[in-house]
Amino acid sequence: MNVLWVFAHPDQGSLSGVLRDEGLAALASAGHRTRVSDLYAMKWKATLDRDDLGDASGDTLSAASRRAYADGTLGADIRAEHDKIDWADAVVLQFPLWWYGMPAILKGWFDRVFVKGYAYGVTDPQRPGRTLRYGQGRLAGKRALVLVTAGSREPALGPRGINGQLDLVLFPLLHGTLWYAGMSVLPPVAVYGADRVGPHEHAAAAALVRRRVAGLDRDAPLPYRTQNGGDYDDDLVLRPELAPGASGLDVHYAGGFTGADE
Repeated sequence: MNVLWVFAHPDQGSLSGVLRDEGLAALASAGHRTRVSDLYAMKWKATLDRDDLGDASGDTLSAASRRAYADGTLGADIRAEHDKIDWADAVVLQFPLWWYGMPAILKGWFDRVFVKGYAYGVTDPQRPGRTLRYGQGRLAGKRALVLVTAGSREPALGPRGINGQLDLVLFPLLHGTLWYAGMSVLPPVAVYGADRVGPHEHAAAAALVRRRVAGLDRDAPLPYRTQNGGDYDDDLVLRPELAPGASGLDVHYAGGFTGADE
């Protein structure tokens, strides 16, 4: 299996850096091939602008990005990331949980790399009016695993914790970005209390990362509903007979999924 590891932490000597190295070593020992996008080390440019899009003046930004992608005139650093994703069977996204989300540099990676025509705005060639997203699309068949370090203790990111349940806190990334683009999304993995890790917790965190990357090719993905599988009406609203009377983000899980596997 080919695995792209996208790493977004400014400190190579941090716990995150150690866990990245543990994960990569585990993948290599299992015979998998890996490539790494270390965004801070790459000094990744985090803002999408017209400089990325070649000669596409006069278009809206989304139209310009589609044209630049189709013409092969996107910035060289963006095209290099496309090559890595195309090569990969699975992508690991590792970052510290800052203000309930990704560091800006990783958000900028998605803004610049997941452009129209590549990760969204993809239509069904057999049915040109039908958009392929939420379980379908250009990145379908690839797997994604999100690995975060969090200062919070585990119960506070649980089903009744004040910080919100982890998979729902990460819903915009897991469902709204990765699943939207067609990737099969594995339950996220978190290392809690990352700023208070002693030797015992360090060893446990390393073992957890090794275990989860070992299952990258076989663990069951989150059971999100597909857009085009019949669960949603023409307004993309969940049909009333499914999860009747319920609302909220978790209605978009099929089969009553109740929490992330940590």
